[in-house]
Amino acid sequence: MLGFIALAIITLTWLLRDYGQNTRPHQGIIYCSEGSPETFNPQIGTSSTTIDASTHQLYDRLVDVDNQGNITPGLAFKWSISRDQKSYRFKLRQGVNFHHTDFFRPTRTLNSEDVAFSFSRILDKEHPYHHVGGGQYPYFQSVGLDNLVMSVTTPDPFTVQFDLLRPDASFLTTLATDFAVILSAEYGEWLEKRRQQSYIDSRPIGTGPFSFATYRKDSYIKYRRHPAYWGPPAKLERLVFDITPAPSARLAKLITGECDVIALPSASEMTLLRKSEQIKLNLQTGLNVGYLAFNTQHPPFDDARVRRAIAHAIDRERLLAAVYFGTATLANSVLPPVSWAYNDALPVLDYAPETARELLQEAGLEQGFSFELWAPPVPRVYNPSPLKMAQLIKADLKKVGITAEIVSYDWQTFRRHLQAGRHDATLLGWMADTADPDNFFRPLLTCQALSYGTNRAQWCDFEFDRLLNSALETPSRIQRKAYYSDAQKIISEQLPIFPIAHALRFQAYRKGITGMDLNPYGGIRFADAERN
Repeated sequence: MLGFIALAIITLTWLLRDYGQNTRPHQGIIYCSEGSPETFNPQIGTSSTTIDASTHQLYDRLVDVDNQGNITPGLAFKWSISRDQKSYRFKLRQGVNFHHTDFFRPTRTLNSEDVAFSFSRILDKEHPYHHVGGGQYPYFQSVGLDNLVMSVTTPDPFTVQFDLLRPDASFLTTLATDFAVILSAEYGEWLEKRRQQSYIDSRPIGTGPFSFATYRKDSYIKYRRHPAYWGPPAKLERLVFDITPAPSARLAKLITGECDVIALPSASEMTLLRKSEQIKLNLQTGLNVGYLAFNTQHPPFDDARVRRAIAHAIDRERLLAAVYFGTATLANSVLPPVSWAYNDALPVLDYAPETARELLQEAGLEQGFSFELWAPPVPRVYNPSPLKMAQLIKADLKKVGITAEIVSYDWQTFRRHLQAGRHDATLLGWMADTADPDNFFRPLLTCQALSYGTNRAQWCDFEFDRLLNSALETPSRIQRKAYYSDAQKIISEQLPIFPIAHALRFQAYRKGITGMDLNPYGGIRFADAERN
Protein backbone atom coordinates (compact mmCIF):
# COMPACT_ATOMS: atom_id res chain seq x y z
CA MET A 1 0.00 0.00 0.00
CA LEU A 2 2.86 2.42 0.78
CA GLY A 3 4.24 1.81 -2.69
CA PHE A 4 0.89 2.73 -4.21
CA ILE A 5 0.73 5.90 -2.10
CA ALA A 6 4.17 7.07 -3.24
CA LEU A 7 3.26 6.33 -6.85
CA ALA A 8 -0.03 8.16 -6.38
CA ILE A 9 1.65 11.41 -5.39
CA ILE A 10 4.01 11.28 -8.37
CA THR A 11 1.27 10.40 -10.84
CA LEU A 12 -1.10 13.09 -9.56
CA THR A 13 1.47 15.79 -10.29
CA TRP A 14 2.21 14.33 -13.73
CA LEU A 15 -1.43 13.97 -14.78
CA LEU A 16 -2.29 17.57 -14.04
CA ARG A 17 0.96 19.29 -14.90
CA ASP A 18 -0.45 20.93 -18.06
CA TYR A 19 -3.77 21.90 -16.49
CA GLY A 20 -2.52 24.71 -14.29
CA GLN A 21 -1.85 24.73 -10.58
CA ASN A 22 -5.40 25.63 -9.58
CA THR A 23 -7.20 23.04 -11.71
CA ARG A 24 -7.33 20.17 -9.24
CA PRO A 25 -8.43 21.94 -6.06
CA HIS A 26 -11.49 23.62 -7.57
CA GLN A 27 -12.12 22.92 -11.23
CA GLY A 28 -11.00 19.36 -12.04
CA ILE A 29 -11.74 15.76 -11.13
CA ILE A 30 -9.66 12.63 -11.62
CA TYR A 31 -11.57 9.42 -12.26
CA CYS A 32 -9.68 6.14 -11.90
CA SER A 33 -11.04 3.95 -14.69
CA GLU A 34 -10.47 0.23 -15.11
CA GLY A 35 -9.09 0.11 -18.63
CA SER A 36 -8.48 1.71 -22.00
CA PRO A 37 -11.45 2.22 -24.33
CA GLU A 38 -11.60 0.23 -27.56
CA THR A 39 -12.59 3.39 -29.40
CA PHE A 40 -13.98 6.86 -28.75
CA ASN A 41 -17.05 6.15 -30.86
CA PRO A 42 -19.64 3.96 -29.08
CA GLN A 43 -21.30 3.18 -32.42
CA ILE A 44 -18.56 0.61 -33.03
CA GLY A 45 -17.89 -0.64 -29.46
CA THR A 46 -20.07 -2.16 -26.76
CA SER A 47 -17.82 -2.43 -23.70
CA SER A 48 -18.70 -0.38 -20.63
CA THR A 49 -15.12 0.97 -20.63
CA THR A 50 -15.73 2.50 -24.06
CA ILE A 51 -19.16 3.81 -23.06
CA ASP A 52 -17.81 5.49 -19.92
CA ALA A 53 -15.00 7.21 -21.82
CA SER A 54 -17.16 8.50 -24.64
CA THR A 55 -20.95 8.48 -24.60
CA HIS A 56 -21.93 10.86 -21.79
CA GLN A 57 -18.76 12.92 -21.85
CA LEU A 58 -18.31 13.64 -25.57
CA TYR A 59 -21.65 13.13 -27.30
CA ASP A 60 -25.40 13.64 -27.23
CA ARG A 61 -28.27 11.60 -28.66
CA LEU A 62 -31.52 12.60 -30.36
CA VAL A 63 -33.44 11.51 -27.26
CA ASP A 64 -32.49 10.41 -23.76
CA VAL A 65 -34.02 8.25 -21.07
CA ASP A 66 -34.60 9.34 -17.47
CA ASN A 67 -34.21 7.25 -14.32
CA GLN A 68 -37.84 6.12 -14.55
CA GLY A 69 -37.33 4.83 -18.09
CA ASN A 70 -39.20 7.68 -19.81
CA ILE A 71 -37.98 9.00 -23.16
CA THR A 72 -36.94 12.65 -22.82
CA PRO A 73 -35.72 15.30 -25.29
CA GLY A 74 -32.06 15.37 -26.28
CA LEU A 75 -30.77 17.01 -29.43
CA ALA A 76 -34.35 16.67 -30.65
CA PHE A 77 -36.71 18.85 -28.59
CA LYS A 78 -39.85 17.22 -29.95
CA TRP A 79 -40.95 14.40 -32.25
CA SER A 80 -44.04 12.90 -33.82
CA ILE A 81 -45.00 9.37 -34.86
CA SER A 82 -47.21 8.54 -37.83
CA ARG A 83 -50.53 6.79 -37.35
CA ASP A 84 -49.17 3.55 -38.79
CA GLN A 85 -46.21 3.71 -36.35
CA LYS A 86 -43.71 3.53 -39.19
CA SER A 87 -42.49 7.14 -39.52
CA TYR A 88 -40.72 9.14 -36.82
CA ARG A 89 -40.07 12.85 -37.38
CA PHE A 90 -37.70 14.77 -35.07
CA LYS A 91 -37.28 18.53 -34.72
CA LEU A 92 -33.71 19.49 -33.77
CA ARG A 93 -32.56 22.19 -31.42
CA GLN A 94 -30.95 25.12 -33.17
CA GLY A 95 -27.60 26.65 -32.20
CA VAL A 96 -26.05 23.39 -30.90
CA ASN A 97 -22.27 23.73 -31.15
CA PHE A 98 -19.77 21.00 -31.95
CA HIS A 99 -16.46 20.89 -30.09
CA HIS A 100 -13.65 23.22 -31.08
CA THR A 101 -10.40 21.32 -30.51
CA ASP A 102 -6.71 21.58 -31.35
CA PHE A 103 -7.30 19.32 -34.36
CA PHE A 104 -10.63 20.58 -35.78
CA ARG A 105 -12.62 23.82 -35.84
CA PRO A 106 -16.20 23.43 -37.07
CA THR A 107 -17.70 26.23 -39.15
CA ARG A 108 -21.36 25.53 -38.42
CA THR A 109 -23.71 24.27 -35.73
CA LEU A 110 -25.62 20.97 -35.64
CA ASN A 111 -28.18 20.35 -38.37
CA SER A 112 -30.13 17.45 -39.82
CA GLU A 113 -27.23 16.42 -42.09
CA ASP A 114 -25.24 15.40 -39.00
CA VAL A 115 -28.00 13.06 -37.85
CA ALA A 116 -28.35 11.57 -41.33
CA PHE A 117 -24.57 11.14 -41.53
CA SER A 118 -24.43 9.40 -38.14
CA PHE A 119 -27.08 6.83 -38.97
CA SER A 120 -26.30 6.41 -42.67
CA ARG A 121 -22.80 5.37 -41.67
CA ILE A 122 -24.39 2.46 -39.80
CA LEU A 123 -27.14 1.58 -42.26
CA ASP A 124 -25.66 2.21 -45.71
CA LYS A 125 -22.89 -0.17 -46.78
CA GLU A 126 -21.95 2.26 -49.57
CA HIS A 127 -21.50 5.16 -47.17
CA PRO A 128 -17.87 6.39 -47.23
CA TYR A 129 -17.55 5.75 -43.49
CA HIS A 130 -19.43 2.47 -43.20
CA HIS A 131 -16.31 0.28 -43.39
CA VAL A 132 -14.06 2.65 -41.43
CA GLY A 133 -13.18 0.86 -38.21
CA GLY A 134 -14.12 -2.55 -39.62
CA GLY A 135 -17.71 -2.00 -40.71
CA GLN A 136 -19.15 -3.56 -37.55
CA TYR A 137 -21.78 -1.79 -35.45
CA PRO A 138 -22.43 -4.55 -32.90
CA TYR A 139 -25.35 -3.14 -30.97
CA PHE A 140 -27.28 -1.80 -33.94
CA GLN A 141 -26.67 -4.89 -36.04
CA SER A 142 -27.63 -7.17 -33.16
CA VAL A 143 -31.01 -5.43 -32.77
CA GLY A 144 -31.54 -5.48 -36.54
CA LEU A 145 -31.59 -1.73 -37.13
CA ASP A 146 -30.28 -2.24 -40.66
CA ASN A 147 -33.32 -4.43 -41.38
CA LEU A 148 -35.76 -2.00 -39.79
CA VAL A 149 -34.93 1.50 -41.05
CA MET A 150 -35.92 2.01 -44.69
CA SER A 151 -34.61 5.57 -44.97
CA VAL A 152 -33.31 8.58 -43.06
CA THR A 153 -34.28 11.84 -44.75
CA THR A 154 -33.79 15.55 -44.02
CA PRO A 155 -36.91 17.55 -45.01
CA ASP A 156 -35.21 20.73 -43.80
CA PRO A 157 -32.02 21.70 -41.92
CA PHE A 158 -33.59 21.01 -38.52
CA THR A 159 -35.92 18.10 -39.27
CA VAL A 160 -34.99 14.43 -39.56
CA GLN A 161 -37.36 11.64 -40.54
CA PHE A 162 -36.87 7.90 -40.03
CA ASP A 163 -39.12 5.66 -42.13
CA LEU A 164 -39.39 2.08 -40.91
CA LEU A 165 -40.28 -1.09 -42.76
CA ARG A 166 -42.59 -2.14 -39.92
CA PRO A 167 -43.77 -0.86 -36.53
CA ASP A 168 -41.23 -1.23 -33.73
CA ALA A 169 -42.25 -0.41 -30.16
CA SER A 170 -38.62 -0.15 -29.05
CA PHE A 171 -37.41 2.26 -31.77
CA LEU A 172 -37.35 5.35 -29.56
CA THR A 173 -35.49 3.50 -26.83
CA THR A 174 -32.95 2.33 -29.42
CA LEU A 175 -32.29 5.99 -30.26
CA ALA A 176 -31.83 6.69 -26.54
CA THR A 177 -29.16 4.04 -26.01
CA ASP A 178 -25.54 4.88 -25.27
CA PHE A 179 -24.61 3.80 -28.81
CA ALA A 180 -26.86 6.20 -30.74
CA VAL A 181 -24.51 9.20 -30.63
CA ILE A 182 -24.52 12.03 -33.15
CA LEU A 183 -21.30 12.72 -35.07
CA SER A 184 -20.27 15.75 -37.13
CA ALA A 185 -20.80 15.35 -40.88
CA GLU A 186 -18.57 18.37 -41.48
CA TYR A 187 -15.74 16.71 -39.57
CA GLY A 188 -16.29 13.53 -41.58
CA GLU A 189 -15.99 15.43 -44.86
CA TRP A 190 -12.90 17.27 -43.63
CA LEU A 191 -11.19 14.00 -42.67
CA GLU A 192 -12.18 12.33 -45.93
CA LYS A 193 -10.48 15.07 -47.94
CA ARG A 194 -7.29 14.40 -45.96
CA ARG A 195 -7.68 10.60 -46.16
CA GLN A 196 -7.73 10.45 -42.37
CA GLN A 197 -11.14 8.83 -41.94
CA SER A 198 -10.03 6.64 -39.02
CA TYR A 199 -9.58 9.74 -36.87
CA ILE A 200 -13.36 10.12 -36.63
CA ASP A 201 -13.30 7.30 -34.05
CA SER A 202 -10.00 8.12 -32.32
CA ARG A 203 -10.00 11.94 -32.34
CA PRO A 204 -13.67 12.50 -31.56
CA ILE A 205 -15.79 15.56 -32.28
CA GLY A 206 -19.21 15.65 -30.64
CA THR A 207 -21.64 18.07 -29.02
CA GLY A 208 -21.30 16.73 -25.46
CA PRO A 209 -20.44 18.58 -22.23
CA PHE A 210 -16.71 17.80 -22.55
CA SER A 211 -14.35 17.80 -25.51
CA PHE A 212 -11.46 15.44 -26.15
CA ALA A 213 -7.99 16.78 -25.29
CA THR A 214 -5.36 14.01 -25.21
CA TYR A 215 -5.11 10.26 -24.77
CA ARG A 216 -2.26 7.94 -23.92
CA LYS A 217 -3.27 4.26 -24.15
CA ASP A 218 -3.22 2.41 -20.81
CA SER A 219 -2.28 5.64 -19.06
CA TYR A 220 -4.78 8.52 -19.19
CA ILE A 221 -7.48 10.43 -21.07
CA LYS A 222 -7.86 14.18 -20.66
CA TYR A 223 -10.98 16.21 -21.39
CA ARG A 224 -11.84 19.91 -21.37
CA ARG A 225 -15.16 21.54 -20.63
CA HIS A 226 -17.18 22.39 -23.74
CA PRO A 227 -17.76 26.12 -23.12
CA ALA A 228 -20.47 26.43 -25.77
CA TYR A 229 -22.53 23.42 -24.67
CA TRP A 230 -26.22 23.75 -25.57
CA GLY A 231 -27.41 22.55 -22.15
CA PRO A 232 -26.30 23.49 -18.64
CA PRO A 233 -22.48 23.72 -18.89
CA ALA A 234 -20.32 21.18 -17.10
CA LYS A 235 -19.25 22.44 -13.70
CA LEU A 236 -15.74 21.05 -14.19
CA GLU A 237 -13.17 22.77 -16.36
CA ARG A 238 -11.07 19.61 -16.64
CA LEU A 239 -11.66 15.88 -16.36
CA VAL A 240 -9.01 13.15 -16.29
CA PHE A 241 -9.50 9.41 -16.66
CA ASP A 242 -6.52 7.83 -14.90
CA ILE A 243 -6.42 4.30 -16.36
CA THR A 244 -5.73 1.97 -13.43
CA PRO A 245 -6.63 -1.69 -14.13
CA ALA A 246 -5.82 -3.13 -10.68
CA PRO A 247 -8.72 -2.72 -8.19
CA SER A 248 -6.28 -2.50 -5.27
CA ALA A 249 -4.44 0.34 -7.00
CA ARG A 250 -7.69 2.22 -7.64
CA LEU A 251 -8.64 1.85 -3.98
CA ALA A 252 -5.23 3.09 -2.86
CA LYS A 253 -5.48 6.13 -5.11
CA LEU A 254 -8.93 6.92 -3.74
CA ILE A 255 -7.69 6.68 -0.17
CA THR A 256 -4.65 8.89 -0.84
CA GLY A 257 -6.76 11.42 -2.72
CA GLU A 258 -5.07 10.94 -6.07
CA CYS A 259 -8.40 9.84 -7.50
CA ASP A 260 -11.65 11.59 -6.69
CA VAL A 261 -13.87 8.82 -8.08
CA ILE A 262 -13.06 5.20 -8.88
CA ALA A 263 -14.56 2.67 -11.25
CA LEU A 264 -15.92 -0.65 -10.04
CA PRO A 265 -14.89 -0.75 -6.39
CA SER A 266 -14.63 -4.36 -5.32
CA ALA A 267 -17.53 -5.77 -3.33
CA SER A 268 -14.97 -7.07 -0.83
CA GLU A 269 -13.90 -3.47 -0.16
CA MET A 270 -17.34 -2.30 0.95
CA THR A 271 -16.59 -2.56 4.67
CA LEU A 272 -13.40 -0.52 4.34
CA LEU A 273 -15.10 2.11 2.18
CA ARG A 274 -18.02 2.47 4.58
CA LYS A 275 -15.65 3.06 7.51
CA SER A 276 -13.79 5.92 5.85
CA GLU A 277 -14.98 9.40 6.76
CA GLN A 278 -13.38 10.80 3.58
CA ILE A 279 -15.19 8.51 1.15
CA LYS A 280 -18.82 8.37 0.07
CA LEU A 281 -20.51 5.29 -1.33
CA ASN A 282 -23.60 5.21 -3.54
CA LEU A 283 -25.58 2.01 -4.10
CA GLN A 284 -28.46 1.42 -6.48
CA THR A 285 -30.40 -1.47 -7.94
CA GLY A 286 -28.91 -2.17 -11.34
CA LEU A 287 -30.59 -3.26 -14.57
CA ASN A 288 -27.98 -5.90 -15.28
CA VAL A 289 -27.32 -9.62 -15.30
CA GLY A 290 -24.19 -11.68 -14.86
CA TYR A 291 -24.35 -15.04 -16.61
CA LEU A 292 -22.53 -18.10 -17.90
CA ALA A 293 -22.89 -18.40 -21.68
CA PHE A 294 -22.50 -21.83 -23.28
CA ASN A 295 -21.21 -21.96 -26.83
CA THR A 296 -24.01 -24.11 -28.21
CA GLN A 297 -21.97 -24.77 -31.37
CA HIS A 298 -19.32 -26.62 -29.34
CA PRO A 299 -20.18 -30.17 -28.21
CA PRO A 300 -21.28 -31.17 -25.63
CA PHE A 301 -22.92 -27.77 -25.09
CA ASP A 302 -25.14 -28.38 -28.11
CA ASP A 303 -27.13 -30.61 -25.73
CA ALA A 304 -29.52 -28.75 -23.40
CA ARG A 305 -29.22 -31.57 -20.85
CA VAL A 306 -25.51 -30.84 -20.45
CA ARG A 307 -26.16 -27.12 -20.06
CA ARG A 308 -28.78 -27.85 -17.44
CA ALA A 309 -26.46 -30.28 -15.65
CA ILE A 310 -23.84 -27.57 -15.25
CA ALA A 311 -26.48 -25.14 -13.99
CA HIS A 312 -27.54 -27.61 -11.29
CA ALA A 313 -23.90 -28.26 -10.36
CA ILE A 314 -23.13 -24.59 -9.58
CA ASP A 315 -23.81 -23.29 -6.09
CA ARG A 316 -24.94 -19.76 -6.92
CA GLU A 317 -25.63 -18.88 -3.28
CA ARG A 318 -21.94 -19.45 -2.60
CA LEU A 319 -21.06 -17.23 -5.57
CA LEU A 320 -23.24 -14.44 -4.20
CA ALA A 321 -21.52 -14.65 -0.83
CA ALA A 322 -17.93 -15.07 -2.01
CA VAL A 323 -17.91 -12.85 -5.12
CA TYR A 324 -20.63 -10.23 -4.56
CA PHE A 325 -20.42 -10.07 -0.73
CA GLY A 326 -24.15 -9.59 -0.43
CA THR A 327 -24.40 -6.87 -3.11
CA ALA A 328 -26.41 -8.96 -5.61
CA THR A 329 -29.54 -11.06 -5.86
CA LEU A 330 -29.94 -14.48 -7.43
CA ALA A 331 -30.97 -14.34 -11.08
CA ASN A 332 -33.72 -16.57 -12.41
CA SER A 333 -34.07 -14.83 -15.77
CA VAL A 334 -32.03 -12.66 -18.05
CA LEU A 335 -34.40 -9.86 -17.01
CA PRO A 336 -34.07 -8.47 -13.48
CA PRO A 337 -37.21 -8.62 -11.31
CA VAL A 338 -37.56 -4.80 -11.50
CA SER A 339 -38.36 -5.06 -15.22
CA TRP A 340 -42.05 -4.73 -16.12
CA ALA A 341 -41.69 -7.78 -18.40
CA TYR A 342 -40.17 -10.10 -15.77
CA ASN A 343 -41.72 -13.58 -15.63
CA ASP A 344 -41.95 -14.54 -11.96
CA ALA A 345 -43.45 -17.96 -12.74
CA LEU A 346 -40.24 -19.50 -14.11
CA PRO A 347 -38.92 -22.60 -12.32
CA VAL A 348 -35.83 -22.02 -10.18
CA LEU A 349 -32.67 -23.88 -11.17
CA ASP A 350 -31.51 -24.87 -7.72
CA TYR A 351 -28.15 -26.28 -6.64
CA ALA A 352 -28.61 -30.05 -7.09
CA PRO A 353 -25.42 -32.06 -7.82
CA GLU A 354 -27.33 -35.34 -7.93
CA THR A 355 -29.66 -33.97 -10.60
CA ALA A 356 -26.57 -32.80 -12.50
CA ARG A 357 -25.11 -36.33 -12.45
CA GLU A 358 -28.40 -37.81 -13.67
CA LEU A 359 -28.56 -35.37 -16.58
CA LEU A 360 -24.96 -36.14 -17.54
CA GLN A 361 -25.78 -39.85 -17.52
CA GLU A 362 -28.81 -39.24 -19.77
CA ALA A 363 -26.51 -37.37 -22.16
CA GLY A 364 -24.01 -40.26 -22.20
CA LEU A 365 -21.42 -38.31 -20.21
CA GLU A 366 -21.49 -40.17 -16.91
CA GLN A 367 -17.67 -40.20 -16.99
CA GLY A 368 -17.64 -36.41 -17.24
CA PHE A 369 -15.80 -34.25 -19.74
CA SER A 370 -13.38 -31.31 -19.97
CA PHE A 371 -13.93 -27.84 -21.36
CA GLU A 372 -12.49 -24.31 -21.33
CA LEU A 373 -14.17 -21.84 -19.01
CA TRP A 374 -13.33 -18.31 -20.14
CA ALA A 375 -13.16 -15.54 -17.55
CA PRO A 376 -12.76 -11.83 -18.39
CA PRO A 377 -9.60 -10.23 -16.98
CA VAL A 378 -11.42 -7.15 -15.67
CA PRO A 379 -14.19 -6.66 -13.12
CA ARG A 380 -17.60 -5.47 -14.20
CA VAL A 381 -20.66 -4.24 -12.33
CA TYR A 382 -22.43 -7.50 -13.10
CA ASN A 383 -19.37 -9.57 -12.03
CA PRO A 384 -16.91 -7.89 -9.66
CA SER A 385 -14.41 -10.79 -9.74
CA PRO A 386 -14.73 -13.04 -12.82
CA LEU A 387 -11.54 -15.04 -12.15
CA LYS A 388 -12.59 -15.80 -8.57
CA MET A 389 -16.02 -16.84 -9.79
CA ALA A 390 -14.43 -19.11 -12.37
CA GLN A 391 -12.34 -20.81 -9.66
CA LEU A 392 -15.43 -21.44 -7.54
CA ILE A 393 -17.37 -22.82 -10.51
CA LYS A 394 -14.44 -25.05 -11.40
CA ALA A 395 -14.50 -26.52 -7.87
CA ASP A 396 -18.27 -27.12 -8.06
CA LEU A 397 -18.05 -28.85 -11.43
CA LYS A 398 -15.23 -31.09 -10.30
CA LYS A 399 -17.65 -32.62 -7.76
CA VAL A 400 -19.79 -33.99 -10.61
CA GLY A 401 -16.87 -35.15 -12.76
CA ILE A 402 -16.52 -32.13 -15.05
CA THR A 403 -13.08 -30.56 -15.52
CA ALA A 404 -13.02 -26.84 -16.29
CA GLU A 405 -9.80 -25.28 -17.53
CA ILE A 406 -9.89 -21.55 -16.81
CA VAL A 407 -8.81 -19.35 -19.73
CA SER A 408 -8.23 -15.60 -19.67
CA TYR A 409 -6.46 -13.02 -21.82
CA ASP A 410 -5.96 -9.28 -21.78
CA TRP A 411 -9.26 -7.51 -22.45
CA GLN A 412 -8.73 -6.71 -26.13
CA THR A 413 -7.54 -10.23 -26.95
CA PHE A 414 -10.35 -11.73 -24.88
CA ARG A 415 -13.00 -9.82 -26.83
CA ARG A 416 -11.38 -10.65 -30.18
CA HIS A 417 -11.37 -14.40 -29.44
CA LEU A 418 -14.96 -14.23 -28.17
CA GLN A 419 -15.97 -12.54 -31.40
CA ALA A 420 -14.43 -15.44 -33.28
CA GLY A 421 -16.43 -17.94 -31.18
CA ARG A 422 -13.39 -19.80 -29.86
CA HIS A 423 -14.76 -20.22 -26.34
CA ASP A 424 -16.55 -23.26 -24.91
CA ALA A 425 -18.26 -21.31 -22.15
CA THR A 426 -17.67 -17.83 -20.80
CA LEU A 427 -18.61 -15.65 -17.86
CA LEU A 428 -20.10 -12.41 -19.10
CA GLY A 429 -22.97 -10.04 -18.42
CA TRP A 430 -25.10 -7.24 -19.74
CA MET A 431 -26.15 -3.82 -18.53
CA ALA A 432 -29.32 -2.37 -19.98
CA ASP A 433 -29.16 0.97 -21.77
CA THR A 434 -32.89 1.54 -21.42
CA ALA A 435 -35.80 0.07 -19.48
CA ASP A 436 -37.17 -1.69 -22.57
CA PRO A 437 -36.85 -5.49 -22.15
CA ASP A 438 -35.91 -5.87 -25.79
CA ASN A 439 -32.60 -4.26 -24.81
CA PHE A 440 -31.76 -7.43 -22.85
CA PHE A 441 -33.01 -10.11 -25.21
CA ARG A 442 -32.19 -8.98 -28.72
CA PRO A 443 -28.45 -8.22 -28.41
CA LEU A 444 -27.76 -11.37 -26.37
CA LEU A 445 -29.78 -14.18 -27.88
CA THR A 446 -31.34 -13.51 -31.29
CA CYS A 447 -30.29 -15.08 -34.55
CA GLN A 448 -29.52 -11.57 -35.83
CA ALA A 449 -27.08 -11.01 -32.94
CA LEU A 450 -25.38 -14.28 -33.82
CA SER A 451 -24.10 -12.70 -37.02
CA TYR A 452 -22.50 -9.75 -35.24
CA GLY A 453 -20.77 -11.28 -32.26
CA THR A 454 -22.93 -10.15 -29.34
CA ASN A 455 -24.68 -13.55 -29.07
CA ARG A 456 -21.92 -15.32 -27.13
CA ALA A 457 -24.05 -18.46 -26.78
CA GLN A 458 -23.98 -18.90 -30.57
CA TRP A 459 -27.66 -19.86 -30.17
CA CYS A 460 -30.48 -19.32 -32.64
CA ASP A 461 -34.13 -20.21 -32.04
CA PHE A 462 -36.69 -19.04 -34.60
CA GLU A 463 -39.63 -19.27 -32.20
CA PHE A 464 -37.76 -17.10 -29.69
CA ASP A 465 -37.08 -14.53 -32.42
CA ARG A 466 -40.70 -14.65 -33.53
CA LEU A 467 -41.88 -13.81 -30.02
CA LEU A 468 -39.53 -10.85 -29.78
CA ASN A 469 -40.61 -9.56 -33.18
CA SER A 470 -44.27 -9.91 -32.24
CA ALA A 471 -43.63 -7.96 -29.03
CA LEU A 472 -42.28 -5.04 -31.05
CA GLU A 473 -45.21 -4.98 -33.43
CA THR A 474 -47.77 -4.19 -30.74
CA PRO A 475 -47.95 -0.96 -28.69
CA SER A 476 -49.83 -2.80 -25.90
CA ARG A 477 -47.60 -3.36 -22.88
CA ILE A 478 -49.85 -6.17 -21.65
CA GLN A 479 -49.49 -8.04 -24.92
CA ARG A 480 -45.77 -7.33 -25.08
CA LYS A 481 -45.33 -8.77 -21.60
CA ALA A 482 -47.10 -11.97 -22.67
CA TYR A 483 -44.69 -12.40 -25.58
CA TYR A 484 -41.67 -11.70 -23.37
CA SER A 485 -42.91 -14.15 -20.74
CA ASP A 486 -43.05 -16.89 -23.36
CA ALA A 487 -39.58 -15.91 -24.59
CA GLN A 488 -38.23 -16.27 -21.05
CA LYS A 489 -39.76 -19.75 -20.85
CA ILE A 490 -37.77 -20.78 -23.92
CA ILE A 491 -34.54 -19.47 -22.39
CA SER A 492 -35.32 -21.27 -19.14
CA GLU A 493 -35.91 -24.54 -20.98
CA GLN A 494 -33.05 -24.35 -23.49
CA LEU A 495 -30.60 -22.52 -21.20
CA PRO A 496 -28.17 -21.11 -23.79
CA ILE A 497 -27.08 -18.81 -21.00
CA PHE A 498 -27.33 -19.51 -17.28
CA PRO A 499 -28.28 -16.35 -15.32
CA ILE A 500 -26.26 -16.05 -12.11
CA ALA A 501 -26.87 -12.68 -10.45
CA HIS A 502 -28.31 -9.19 -10.69
CA ALA A 503 -25.78 -6.90 -9.02
CA LEU A 504 -26.22 -3.65 -7.20
CA ARG A 505 -24.34 -0.76 -8.77
CA PHE A 506 -22.07 1.12 -6.42
CA GLN A 507 -19.73 4.02 -6.80
CA ALA A 508 -17.07 5.36 -4.45
CA TYR A 509 -15.83 8.94 -4.42
CA ARG A 510 -14.11 11.44 -2.15
CA LYS A 511 -16.01 13.62 0.28
CA GLY A 512 -16.58 17.01 -1.30
CA ILE A 513 -17.45 15.62 -4.73
CA THR A 514 -21.12 16.10 -5.62
CA GLY A 515 -23.32 15.48 -8.64
CA MET A 516 -22.30 11.83 -9.01
CA ASP A 517 -25.77 10.28 -9.10
CA LEU A 518 -25.82 6.74 -10.42
CA ASN A 519 -27.51 6.03 -13.73
CA PRO A 520 -29.57 2.81 -13.49
CA TYR A 521 -28.81 2.04 -17.15
CA GLY A 522 -25.04 2.09 -16.80
CA GLY A 523 -22.49 4.60 -17.97
CA ILE A 524 -21.02 7.43 -15.95
CA ARG A 525 -21.63 11.12 -16.56
CA PHE A 526 -19.49 13.93 -15.15
CA ALA A 527 -21.40 16.93 -16.53
CA ASP A 528 -23.09 17.54 -13.16
CA ALA A 529 -20.09 16.64 -10.99
CA GLU A 530 -18.23 19.29 -9.04
CA ARG A 531 -15.76 19.74 -6.21
CA ASN A 532 -17.05 21.68 -3.20
